[in-house]
Amino acid sequence: NIEKVPKHVAIIMDGNGRWAKIRGQERCMGHQAGAETVHSISEVAARLGVKYLTLYTLSTENWNRPSEEVAALMALLMDSIEESTFMKNNIRFRIIGEIEKLPEKVRLRLNRCEENTSNNDGMCLTLALSYSSKWEITEAFKQIAKKIEQGSMMPEEITDETISAHLSTSFMPDPDLLIRTGGEIRLSNYLLWQCAYSELYFCDTYWPDFKEEDFYKAICDYQQRERRYGKTSEQL
Repeated sequence: NIEKVPKHVAIIMDGNGRWAKIRGQERCMGHQAGAETVHSISEVAARLGVKYLTLYTLSTENWNRPSEEVAALMALLMDSIEESTFMKNNIRFRIIGEIEKLPEKVRLRLNRCEENTSNNDGMCLTLALSYSSKWEITEAFKQIAKKIEQGSMMPEEITDETISAHLSTSFMPDPDLLIRTGGEIRLSNYLLWQCAYSELYFCDTYWPDFKEEDFYKAICDYQQRERRYGKTSEQL
């Protein structure tokens, strides 16, 4: 049903390391395979008419992983940003998170890709990098507190919309659908504020094995659901 395609899909791409482990490979091989899935699923989502695709690529906590794995992830980021694919599919590229924590070379590469695709008006592909929802909400409150301190905002003026407007996702609507691959059933500090009313879809498939038909399956599951936002079916 093309009518009910979610406008915004967020994905927690889990299972790269375990995918590699069961094949007797290094974890970085799993990330390599996962990067290929990012390309294929991005193209499928754009073709389906999804307007925003947000991928949890690196959490703040991931910096605690072995340094070799983090270094391999950074190198992979550099290699897998294919502007030609974005241009061909009219995809706009964005990044959210504590970007200043990334190595300068990586940061410059990502920023350049953001700038070069800024006029594309098809799907917006956002990578959440060095991202944590608690960090994001804390930063939003700091910004709001500063405005109150400066007298440009009163505490009683703060609404849900005020907080949303100060989050790093302020340029996009909240996710309609959140997909998590790899069998874990938790949000892992990802878009906590934004996913208050998102439909959640969990599957056991490791991210490198998540194919076009798996994505369709998640979309079909979403289309069967009734989104009530706290109301009854009769009120809708």
